[in-house]
Amino acid sequence: MMSSTQDTSTQDISTQDISVQERIFAFLTDPTRHPGVTRIDTHAASVFLDGSRALKIKRAVRFPFLDYSTLEKRKAACEEEIRINQPLAPQIYRRVVAITEDRDGSLRIGGDGSAIEFAVEMTRFDENRTLDHLAEAGPLGADLAAGIANAISASHAIAPRVEMFRWIGTIPALIDGNSEGLRRGGHFTTTDIDELARASHHAFMHVRPLLEDRGRQGFVRHCHGDLHLGNIALIDDQPVLFDAIEFDPDMASVDVLYDLGFTLMDLLCYEQQSAANIVLNRYLATTEAENHDALGALPLFMSIRAAIRAQVLLARLARQHVDQAEILEDARRYFRLAQALINPPAPRLIAIGGLSGTGKSVLARMLAPLVPPQPGAVVLRSDVVRKQLFQAKETDRLPPSAYQPDVTARIYDTLAQRARCVLAQGHSVIIDAVFARQSERDGMAALARACNVPLTGFFLVADLATRQARIGNRRDDASDATREVAALQEHYNIGDLAWTIVDASGTPEQTREQCGIAMAADR
Repeated sequence: MMSSTQDTSTQDISTQDISVQERIFAFLTDPTRHPGVTRIDTHAASVFLDGSRALKIKRAVRFPFLDYSTLEKRKAACEEEIRINQPLAPQIYRRVVAITEDRDGSLRIGGDGSAIEFAVEMTRFDENRTLDHLAEAGPLGADLAAGIANAISASHAIAPRVEMFRWIGTIPALIDGNSEGLRRGGHFTTTDIDELARASHHAFMHVRPLLEDRGRQGFVRHCHGDLHLGNIALIDDQPVLFDAIEFDPDMASVDVLYDLGFTLMDLLCYEQQSAANIVLNRYLATTEAENHDALGALPLFMSIRAAIRAQVLLARLARQHVDQAEILEDARRYFRLAQALINPPAPRLIAIGGLSGTGKSVLARMLAPLVPPQPGAVVLRSDVVRKQLFQAKETDRLPPSAYQPDVTARIYDTLAQRARCVLAQGHSVIIDAVFARQSERDGMAALARACNVPLTGFFLVADLATRQARIGNRRDDASDATREVAALQEHYNIGDLAWTIVDASGTPEQTREQCGIAMAADR
């Protein structure tokens, strides 16, 4: 979201509204009526956690970016919050409920008396199961990361398209607003702040034509707008997006990759590189192919998001009863990430070949988070591309005709085309395919030369028994290879191998270590 660094402002707010809210807040925290209630305050709302229910009341405040100064405006904001968030999280968002006053002056939630305030009524979930808490506790699993991507892509699929030029025109102001907020308190040097701004403006000018093209194609939509990890909860083992921006449609009307970029950036800040890479690859696999064409904007998007988080944290230093040292360290971590993201290293092409069952796909997934720029390489897998070509699900089994030489040649051409597109955006690629023919491997060398990037080629080898055992243990995988196919592959004439031959008969970790050493030597 845009800068939310201002302190709570009650200037020009009706003293009656403030006193009424203070009375309501006392009522909702009265231990005789609501024992065990927990109150959480933010800059614009107060949330009351009471048993299985949560009530969120908009505070009587006015900021440059929102106005809750009157009862009518607060009611409208509550209704808008339900309208926007209920499709994303129907299990959380219930309704707008009135806080009423009876004739004798007593207060009720949803009573028959006069409405003196309104609240968003929600089903309470475990506050410790938001992704920021889970990410602090340890690595996020692959299934959870894939679920995050699925939830985000599903939200973008239903997000309405909006006029693009308004969003694109706000990006320079976002960059400048970050610079202003980051100067607060003198915690970062002026040189570092100015350099981040300069690099960000330069990156924007470079990708602006791309963003305008995407806007014309409909990729600027009314999105969630605030997809940091604290706004994604794990409910019934599924990630659920909540607390989307409701107070300013313009702030949520952004390119879908800018929306995704917030989650990716936050995962990186929590040192969840593997999860971030899975989210990126899963999102690309489940959304329009044109998103591959826009990866050049991702460093700018993630850097802006990191700078926003840094300056919002700086603003919290003004609050009482906070751990200022911890907040300042968090702000510095986000600022360092913003600096690193805006200057991504050059991309590279990695090709992983080998017969079925050698562990190519496992290795690709393990290496991808380690390949800069962040959040790691885009993985292109021949098995997945083949299923897409035949408009089949990844786990559907294709007929033998789908594996004829002419079809396979089309698969390798498609892999090269997609890789060329991603590399042209400055992002690294890992291609996972058998690469049994010399012509297929030569194609990778030609692609690397055309894109002016280094090529690292690995060819995995393992004995037949190991390969057949691995194939037999596969579940819900895109590969159609069988033990019989593995036996037939033993007779392939691989030819001369200029790539690094890797003994993949050991554990996946051992294979990754061997390849990591070779990759480091190639740099």
